[in-house]
Amino acid sequence: MHSNGHIQNDNGALFESILLILPALVIGIYIAAVVISSRRYQKWPLYRTFSWILGIICAASAIIGPIANRAHMDFTAHMVGHLLLGMITPILLVLAAPITLALRTLDVQSARRLSKLLKSWQLRILSNPTIASALNIGGLWILYTSGLYGLMHQSALLRALVHFHVFIAGYLFTASMIYMDPAPHRFSFMFRAIVFTISLAGHDILSKYIFAHPPSGVTKEQAENGGMLMYYAGDAIDVTIICILCYQWFKATRPKESLAL
Repeated sequence: MHSNGHIQNDNGALFESILLILPALVIGIYIAAVVISSRRYQKWPLYRTFSWILGIICAASAIIGPIANRAHMDFTAHMVGHLLLGMITPILLVLAAPITLALRTLDVQSARRLSKLLKSWQLRILSNPTIASALNIGGLWILYTSGLYGLMHQSALLRALVHFHVFIAGYLFTASMIYMDPAPHRFSFMFRAIVFTISLAGHDILSKYIFAHPPSGVTKEQAENGGMLMYYAGDAIDVTIICILCYQWFKATRPKESLAL
């Protein structure tokens, strides 16, 4: 038994080491692209690079390390990971404008392929705020109101798939609300504001549901703590999106005379 436990610990350490390499690699690629882009065009904003690095660190913290390890037995820690991976990381990565950086860095042929992908009907569907919202909020409702939450802690593959969905859905949702990168399929500010308000309500209702109806395998106390964290911290994070959306709306609609001042 001691030998088996030792092997499992070694495998876990190896897996974490591999996961540590990936974030470092992603950060390195972004920084290399920044260097290339800054040589060809205007200097890339420093805050975008900082946002990317911080976003990758937040994502890594949610899947490896103390928070991820504790999340298996502590629902509050799990909720911290959810906020990091599904809300904070997407905002930071969207602010980093990775698509814009890629278009500035790639050769002409590759940039055209990327532009063609952005204009595809598949991304038109996924970038629709209603679809992105359904994937994001709807996925959370399925996770916490069915037996999926309990099952994900019994299967490493299922847990990885859930984490992947939480991140991708969060990124698509954020990118569909605030346009930092080129967006061929744009929607009006009013439409995005309405969808965001409904999504915010769905997120808050879910947090209250978790407070009153603990997910499978979660104690009442942990559900209450996790639900409150999801409610208050989630709203605090959403304020960032609201501020950015309102600022972009203001810039797009203010009179041209004021722009010249």
